[in-house]
Amino acid sequence: MGSLLDDLESLVEENALSTFTAKGGERGTVKPKAAFDADKDAKALIKAMKGLGTNEKMLTDVLADRSSAQRQLICTAYQKATGRTLLKDLKDETSGDFRNLLVALVTPPAEYDCHEVMRAIKGVGTERNTLVEIFSSRTNQEIKALSEAFFKETQKQLISKLEKELSGDFSKALLLLAQGNREPGTKADVEKAREDAKTLYSAGEKKLGTDEAKFIDILCRKSIPHIRQILVEYKNISGKTLQQSIEAEMSGSLEKLLVAVVKCAENLPAYLAECLHDSMKGGGTDESTLTRIMVSRSEIDLLDIKTEFKKLYNYSLHSALQSEVSGDYGDCLKAICGGDD
Repeated sequence: MGSLLDDLESLVEENALSTFTAKGGERGTVKPKAAFDADKDAKALIKAMKGLGTNEKMLTDVLADRSSAQRQLICTAYQKATGRTLLKDLKDETSGDFRNLLVALVTPPAEYDCHEVMRAIKGVGTERNTLVEIFSSRTNQEIKALSEAFFKETQKQLISKLEKELSGDFSKALLLLAQGNREPGTKADVEKAREDAKTLYSAGEKKLGTDEAKFIDILCRKSIPHIRQILVEYKNISGKTLQQSIEAEMSGSLEKLLVAVVKCAENLPAYLAECLHDSMKGGGTDESTLTRIMVSRSEIDLLDIKTEFKKLYNYSLHSALQSEVSGDYGDCLKAICGGDD
C-alpha cells in the first residue's frame, strides 16, 4: 500500500473513473431487460396483486430486473390495462420497507431524489445526513432535475425552501451545492489548484480560528477534477490531508458536509459504500438510506460501490445485506445488488 499522497497523485493522473463523469448504465448492476415487453410485465404485476394475498416474489422479479425507463413504460401499460396507477396499487398491496422500496423503483430518479429531500426537511428538525449525502454526490444535471421536480410538485423554488429550513454556514454550503452550478471541467489547472490549496491552508491550519467562507466557496463551487488536484497540492503544502484539516478545524453539520464533498471528489463509490455500511452498522438499520442508495445508484455505479465496499470492509455488500435485512425487502435489495462478489 503506497502512501496517501501516492494514492492522491495516481487518482489525479488517471483522472480515475469518476462517476461524476461516467455515463449512466456503464457501471450499474441493473441494466435494461433484453426482449422487454411492458404489456407482458404489466399483466404479471396485475396477476401478482389480484385476489387475496400478494405474490411479492413476482413483484421483485419484475421491478428489480428492469431499468427505470422500462419501469415507466410498465406503469403506463398497467394504467392502460387497469385504469389504476401501479404506484397506488403497490402502496395498497404491500407495506413497510418493502413498499417503500417498490415505490422508489417505480418513481423516476429526479422525482425520487426530490421526495427524499422533501422528507428530510419535513416536520420538526431536518435530516441533515440525507441532505449531505444527496447534494454532495449528485452531478449538476441531477441537481437541476431534482429542483425542477420540486418546483413541479410544490410550485416553490427548492433554494427558497431550503433557506427557510437551514441556517448558518451549513446553510451557505448546502445552498451553493443545491444550485447545481459547480464549475464544469474535466481537467485541473495545477497552478490554480495550488493557489486554492494555499488559500485553504491560510484559512484553516495556518491561522487561529477558521475562515469557513473560503472552504465553502472553493469546495462547493470548483469542478471535481480541480478539487482532486487541490487534495494533492494541499497535502504537499500542509503534510496533512485536506480531510484531516477540515476534521480538526470544524465541527457539526458543516464539517460533515465538507468532508462528504472531499470524499465524493476523491472517490464517489467509496463514499457511498461507507454510507451503506453506516446504514447497517450497530443496532438497527437505517432503511431509508439503504433504499435510497441502492435504488438511486443501481443504474449508475453500484458495481463500483460493491468493489469499494469489499475493499473497505473485507466482506461483500451482498453478504452485508444477507445478514442485515430479511424478508421481501431483503430479497428485493439483494436482487438489485446482483450476485455476491
